[in-house]
Amino acid sequence: MKQSELSDNELINQFLSGDQMAIELLIRRHRKRVFGYILLLVKNYTIAEDVFQDTFIKVIKSLQENKYTDSGRFVSWVMRIAHNLIIDHFRREKQQKTYSNDQSEIDVFNSPKFSDKNVEEIMVFEQLLSEVRNLVDELPDEQKEVVMLRHYSGLSFKEIAEQTNVSINTALGRMRYALINMRKIMQEKNLELTL
Repeated sequence: MKQSELSDNELINQFLSGDQMAIELLIRRHRKRVFGYILLLVKNYTIAEDVFQDTFIKVIKSLQENKYTDSGRFVSWVMRIAHNLIIDHFRREKQQKTYSNDQSEIDVFNSPKFSDKNVEEIMVFEQLLSEVRNLVDELPDEQKEVVMLRHYSGLSFKEIAEQTNVSINTALGRMRYALINMRKIMQEKNLELTL
């Protein structure tokens, strides 16, 4: 039987037995689907290539460390790894807040967005943050906890669920009710929170 006719799991077993060609075949077999998914989300070919490479580096390490269980869903497992790496990429990008003039037809650096804020803008922003914090303080404890973990600590809903010992759906529900309650409080107090 030709190697190209083997199942993903048979190729994995060959790779774990020392056959490097098996992993290359697996990568080629799933490249189009995995790369297409990454490119669809990151919308940048170079970044998509980097994430794709990182994905398969992680796949190879995980296979070598026996972290993949033979469930017949190899490509789904690879897609999950790619998805997590995409999330990591966006988190890093958000933390770095990097900008490039190459991605825009206008000069983004000649924009008020990048200028220092004046005293009035700083005071308005600080007042807004204070009012939002007061709204959060009026929420029930479980809702307040989710808002704080999500927006002040930057945790994902999965991380929030793990930290608070609830399901992801419960964490999402608490966030939804927190937003509904904050809107109600804003209406009752006739507050408008805009910059």
